[in-house]
Amino acid sequence: MLSTLKPQPADKILELMALYRDDPRDTKIDLGVGIYKNADGETPVMRAIKAAEKQLWEVETTKKYTALSGDPAFGAAMKTLVLADSVDHARVGAIATPGGTGAIRQAFELAKLVNPDVTIWTSNPTWPNHVSIIKFMGLTNKSYAYFDEVNCTVDFDAMMESLKEVKSGDVVLLHGCCHNPTGANLTLEQFDLVADLILEKGAMALVDIAYQGFGDGLEEDAAATRLLAAKLPEMLIASSCSKNFGIYRERTGCLMAISEKAEQTAVTQGTLNFLNRQNYSFPPDHGARLVTMILDDAALKADWMAELEEVRLGMLGLRTQLADELRRLTNSDRFDFIANHRGMFSRIGATPEEVLKLREDYGIYMVGDSRLNIAGLNAETVPILAAAVAKICK
Repeated sequence: MLSTLKPQPADKILELMALYRDDPRDTKIDLGVGIYKNADGETPVMRAIKAAEKQLWEVETTKKYTALSGDPAFGAAMKTLVLADSVDHARVGAIATPGGTGAIRQAFELAKLVNPDVTIWTSNPTWPNHVSIIKFMGLTNKSYAYFDEVNCTVDFDAMMESLKEVKSGDVVLLHGCCHNPTGANLTLEQFDLVADLILEKGAMALVDIAYQGFGDGLEEDAAATRLLAAKLPEMLIASSCSKNFGIYRERTGCLMAISEKAEQTAVTQGTLNFLNRQNYSFPPDHGARLVTMILDDAALKADWMAELEEVRLGMLGLRTQLADELRRLTNSDRFDFIANHRGMFSRIGATPEEVLKLREDYGIYMVGDSRLNIAGLNAETVPILAAAVAKICK
C-alpha cells in the first residue's frame, strides 16, 4: 500500500533552511527560519528555564501521566498570563498541547465538532501552516484582506469589507499580536470593530497568540486578546510557549476555550479532553511544567520577564537600525514601516525575483514572499542587508 504514496509538497521554509546549510559562503545571512536568535546567532536556553530545570531535577519523583488536559496548574497559569482578569476563569476550559501548532490543530478539531460545515477565515497572508492544516483536515478556508502590499501596513477597510461575508457558525482566525508573516498589527480600536462584526455575524473568534512579549510587552501584547475575550460570549485561544520561553523543542502550547456561561465549561472541558485523547492521548508535560514553575514563582517569573524584555528591546533596536539605514541609503521613507512592525517578522515588499537575487548575489536568505526574521540580524549584518535591499529592491 505504501507504494501508492506520492511525494508531499516541500515545506518552503524547511527547503530554504536546506539551501542555507549547503551555501558555502561565510557571509551568508539566515533570515528565513522562524526562531529567535541572539547577536551571536544562537537560540539560548533562558535563565529562568535553566533554573526551573535544576529545581525540577531535584524534586521530580515520577514520570507518570498527568491528565488528558495536562497538569491543571499549567492551564491555570496560562489563563492568567494570556487573559488576566478580562474574563471569569470559570468560563475557560484549557488543555496542554504539543506546541502552538497542536493548539491550532485542536482548535480546528473543536470547530469541526461544533459545526462540520465550518468555514475558517484566515488573513491574507497568514502563517502558511494555518492553511495547510485546514486543507489537510478537509475544512473550508476563506481568506480576508489584510496586508497592503504597497505600503506594508494593514489595509483595515479592505479587511472589514472582506469579513462582511462571514456567516453564522464560521471561525475567524486572528493574530493576537506580532502578525506572522507581515509584522503589521491591528490597533486596539480596530480589534474592537472586528469584535463587533464577529458578534453581529454570530461567528467565533480564534486568536493565535504565539509571540506574547515579543512586540510591545507581555501585557500590551495580550491586550487585544483580552479585549476580545471581554466582549465576545465565546472564543478560542491558541497560545504558544515556544518563543517567549525559548522552549521550541519541548513543544509546549495551550488551547483555551471560553464558554458563554460557567455552567457550560464542564462540557467544553470534557470535549477538549476528548480531543486530546483522540489525537495523542496525554500531552507533553516537561515544558508545561517548567512554564508553570516560572509563572508561579515570583523570583523565576521576574528573571524570565527581564530576559524576555531584553529580547524584545533587542529586536526593536534592530528594527530601528535597519529602517534608519535604509532611509539613509534610499533617501526615502519607503522602509520606515519596518520600525513600526512588531515581533520577529516583517514582510518588506520585495518581489520573488528580488528575493532570489538577494539570495544568489548576497547570500541573504528570506522566505519567497519577502518575510524576513529580524532576530536573524545583528548590529554588524544590518548594514549588509540594508545595502543589498537598497540596491536590489527598486
